[in-house]
Amino acid sequence: MVRLILCFSLAFLSCDIVRAEKPPNIVFVLADDLAQGDLGSYGQKLIQTPNLDRMAAEGTRYTQAYAGSSVCAPSRSSLMTGLHMGHCPVRGNYPLKTGSRFGAGQLPLPASTLTVAQLLKSSGYATACMGKWGMGQFDTTGSPHKKGFDHFFGYNGQVHAHSYFPTYLHDDESRIELPENKDNAKQVYADKLIQNDMLQWVGEQGSKPFFLFYATTLPHGKYEIDDLGIYAKHKEWSPKERAYAAMVTRLDSDMGQLFGLLKQMGIDQDTLVLFVGDNGSSFSPTSEIGKRFDQSMGGTLRGFKRSMYEGGLRQPAIARWPGKVPAGRVSDEPWAFWDFLPTAAELANVTLPSDTTFDGLSLVSFLKGGPAPTRDYFYWELHEREPKQAVRFGDWKAVRNRIGSPLELYNLESDASESHDVADQNPELIAKAAKLMNEARVENEHFPWRPKN
Repeated sequence: MVRLILCFSLAFLSCDIVRAEKPPNIVFVLADDLAQGDLGSYGQKLIQTPNLDRMAAEGTRYTQAYAGSSVCAPSRSSLMTGLHMGHCPVRGNYPLKTGSRFGAGQLPLPASTLTVAQLLKSSGYATACMGKWGMGQFDTTGSPHKKGFDHFFGYNGQVHAHSYFPTYLHDDESRIELPENKDNAKQVYADKLIQNDMLQWVGEQGSKPFFLFYATTLPHGKYEIDDLGIYAKHKEWSPKERAYAAMVTRLDSDMGQLFGLLKQMGIDQDTLVLFVGDNGSSFSPTSEIGKRFDQSMGGTLRGFKRSMYEGGLRQPAIARWPGKVPAGRVSDEPWAFWDFLPTAAELANVTLPSDTTFDGLSLVSFLKGGPAPTRDYFYWELHEREPKQAVRFGDWKAVRNRIGSPLELYNLESDASESHDVADQNPELIAKAAKLMNEARVENEHFPWRPKN
């Protein structure tokens, strides 16, 4: 927003108008279960992603961008709240099957938790979320509308989002029936409706800055698509392999449409677009898809979704903002989801509330070509069958795969694939890692530090 400051000369005879820099539109695209190795700019050879490859050429690609967690709900919650897993109120997928008239959902974000959308809305941004929410049904404290979003379209619950041919979606709180998909008819592809709603909403925004959280479900399973496109000819591939490749390319095509609209509206240079995956791939590197598409990038990344290794936590991440984010830059410096909230706040000229603590650091200078902010550590924990932890400090990474198990230790500078556990040779670093893990977390009633019964 242009602010006018009336300035008088000493003689009160003249005045000038000083224009402050307009806050940018902010678009955060979150791809569900996309692996780093799925994109051409990260080395993919078989799946075509020309629009995202162009985005990387016109912006900055990050090789060590970290998700909030290695599964869906906690990772998204970290992104929205600016909190790492030691403080975030959601630290695992916690399904709630009853208690909402809207159906099954997840443990909601508490009323007291502040989100990036609430901060941006308070500063005059229009806000919208399309795709998958998964942080609280509409009649809970975690509703997207109670967490700062003016508009929502798509799936609220995670389980519902498994189907690409659902019998309904939500337009805000209104249920949009899709009778064409009943009885497994598979006539209406949900991604098309969600994409159209996203493009329509962006197109309706005028001079007012906006924040779009485009939480696309592509390429998360089920592995369904209405058109295999160029991959139909690959008869040597399994049906799942062809569907997966087509889903990634469709995601890429969706991004191309978004960039085309921004240029058509004349706001391309006024818009920061961040494209990131929400957690590691669903597939083990030894699975058919993991091997076919080399998702571990030649074994560079160990592990996948639900793991505390780099393959579960590092994400494909690209930033584009013409004239602000350096074009063609590739950065190996690390950052994490919980940095997004303070970054957005600085971009929007919002002062963070003094009575609320956030774990993230602003990346504005880093995005514009400066160094990444320095910090003491990155911390993760995940609560599913049994809690697990990881902490990174400098180039060192410690992993605890279950309660009571010894810590593993890796040097990511010399051993990015986490192949050589050097814990026995570095007792002082193990002691430091254990101390950081203990200090980084507070207990949470829903995610206690003990195995599930």
